[in-house]
Amino acid sequence: MLEGKALVDDTDMPVKMQMEAMACASEALDLYDEFDKRYGGGWQCVVGSNFGCFFTHSKGTFIYFTLETLKFLIFKGASSS
Repeated sequence: MLEGKALVDDTDMPVKMQMEAMACASEALDLYDEFDKRYGGGWQCVVGSNFGCFFTHSKGTFIYFTLETLKFLIFKGASSS
């Protein structure tokens, strides 16, 4: 588990909320690293009920879907080369 190893670059969250956010992220990394194992690194995942974004992705690696009340955006970042 990566707990305790996170470095906060910037935040406006209360400390208790920061700790919970980092603990949840650490747990998710421990439980759900299958895409990286199967398809290589560089995957991004955005989950929420109301968000917007602009991104560049590698061809054939993008999906945006709804599951119950949450929207999921999963993509692999485009190579810089």
